[in-house]
Amino acid sequence: MVKEIERAGLPVVHMCTVTPISMTVGANRIVPTIAIPHPLGNPALEPEEEYKLRKSLVAKALKALTTEVSDQTIFED
Repeated sequence: MVKEIERAGLPVVHMCTVTPISMTVGANRIVPTIAIPHPLGNPALEPEEEYKLRKSLVAKALKALTTEVSDQTIFED
């Protein structure tokens, strides 16, 4: 589905915990997340720390979304 949305002219960021799967399905912009049961958070953290973690992941995804790519790219930082 990622490739079809991109083909329509909309950039897509695939956020996932297992980046090789994203590579296999052909996602162009990949943002690694935390863990399979909690990809965008960590319930072991205090609420303030988890908020910071989630905010940083969303910021990373927005940066990836606005970055021009010509090949599959994993946005680590």
